[in-house]
Amino acid sequence: MTTPHTPTDRPAHVADERDERQPVRIPPRPAIPNPDTRPVRKDETEIPDRGLHVESWLPERRSRRKPLLFVHGELGGSWVWERYLGYFARRGWEGHALNLRNHYWSQTADPARLSFASYTDDVVSVLERLGPATVVVGHGMGGLLVLKAAERHQVGGVVLVAPYLPRELRVPPKPHEIRAIPPAYGHETLGWDTMPERLKRDHRDLTLDDIVRIKHLLGQKPREAGAARRSVLQGVPVDRRPLADVPLLVIGAGLDRYVAEPDVERLAQWLGARYEPFGAHSHYGLVVGEETYQQVADAIREFLEEHRL
Repeated sequence: MTTPHTPTDRPAHVADERDERQPVRIPPRPAIPNPDTRPVRKDETEIPDRGLHVESWLPERRSRRKPLLFVHGELGGSWVWERYLGYFARRGWEGHALNLRNHYWSQTADPARLSFASYTDDVVSVLERLGPATVVVGHGMGGLLVLKAAERHQVGGVVLVAPYLPRELRVPPKPHEIRAIPPAYGHETLGWDTMPERLKRDHRDLTLDDIVRIKHLLGQKPREAGAARRSVLQGVPVDRRPLADVPLLVIGAGLDRYVAEPDVERLAQWLGARYEPFGAHSHYGLVVGEETYQQVADAIREFLEEHRL
């Protein structure tokens, strides 16, 4: 006599109708940490012999990623890079933002005694402390300073954000343009001596808060070196040979009122660099814009990861 199967001794190949009616439960994916919530450490370095202040944002844990050195342009400072410093530190890069002499937190000096050459010395002095693997990121005049510093000190990579052009690609200035540059100048030379609402129309990608902040931090007093601006307009020669084997990224802005985007593309071609245009960004929107900076930072991060920097 055969004993009927009970639920406890049913053969494995016989399906339970009740099981078929139950929904299949898919295990949840592990949560992906939001990098924007990762903690960072802030530090600062003084270089007394040059009167320089370097602002640093560091990841909580050390990584093998290359250090980043950020170099600002005219009337700028480490404040230009605050969003970038946080973005990259939370993703594992240590970032160091230089304040050129007589800028922001660095030691005050007579701007009439400063020059493009002295600013280049400032950049080189920080590179000597960070080492030859450093990736250098420059904005505006800072981009041209990066190219000159790379002639004198080995770098691991170069990122130029709306950089000013070297002599090799620049149209010679009119004599009166050079004569018009004072020994020291302020934000009026850059067109920022007007109402925020007017500036908002000229820089459509920036929020009004961005405009007010930039206008305030550019300062009211003439403190930028006129000699540096004259050098830029007359043309700073750049030797491309030290960069032959260095990963290069050049970024242009379609709304840039200081460096035309097609000219930035010409520089990328001249350097043999990768080129990334951002047609809806302005000169400052590339780095300071609350709503626009991350698109550019994402492109830089992809470049760094591609080259394992």
